[in-house]
Amino acid sequence: MFRRLLTEAAATVTISVDGAPVAVRRGDSVAAALLLAGRAVGRTTPVTGAARGPYCMMGVCFDCLVEIDGVGNRQACMIEVEQGMQVLSQRGARRIDPLS
Repeated sequence: MFRRLLTEAAATVTISVDGAPVAVRRGDSVAAALLLAGRAVGRTTPVTGAARGPYCMMGVCFDCLVEIDGVGNRQACMIEVEQGMQVLSQRGARRIDPLS
């Protein structure tokens, strides 16, 4: 569905998306990497469970929220991939741990 306009070779890194390894180009945003890997859905809404994925790709709409390295509600379009990054889909509302 999605493809690159430029096909020149670039360095790659490996990230984990919902437990599966995905090789992506260094410098890509997490959202771009997810779309290129065929993963158009990154979260579901808390009320209806509707699927959401990257839309604006510039940090305005918040439809691309995912959990990155244990931190929820991260905008995938605003975060650059890093080697070994752990990306998890968000299902519904993110749990907030109470303060001790």
